[in-house]
Amino acid sequence: MPVFDHYLLQLARLVDQTAGREQVLQARLVPDMFSAAQQVATAAGFVLRVACPLAGRAVPADVDHGMDRIGLGRRIAAVRQGLAALSPADFDGAETRIIRHRAGFAELEQSGADFLHLFGMPNFMFHAAMAFAVLRREGLEIGKADFDGLHDYPHGFRF
Repeated sequence: MPVFDHYLLQLARLVDQTAGREQVLQARLVPDMFSAAQQVATAAGFVLRVACPLAGRAVPADVDHGMDRIGLGRRIAAVRQGLAALSPADFDGAETRIIRHRAGFAELEQSGADFLHLFGMPNFMFHAAMAFAVLRREGLEIGKADFDGLHDYPHGFRF
């Protein structure tokens, strides 16, 4: 699942940029939202929570690597390793596989295609974007290129 792997790498790079300012990982957009660290951890958690059922496998137990910069980096690396262990053949028939899961307090049953496109990917991107937004608000010099790894803008350019 190249999209997940790409954005996990971007999250890892984003977390690395907090070196020397790790307190920003505990910041929140508003008091009742997750901290930047929890947003990163939740985004990373969605990857195997989505990929494994699509591959017909059980979701591995979450390992607590800590919520500091180093721990988040380890969490992302472990998720990327778990993702790399899945082969393209593991996803044969995934579009039509029925996935039963929870979304908050809702019990859902979706085709694999809907599970990925309507639940998994949007939730991953939501938490990744929230982490980015918190860190940007806290003064990290980051922009769109840091989020997607594709754009290129002159230093200081912002939308």
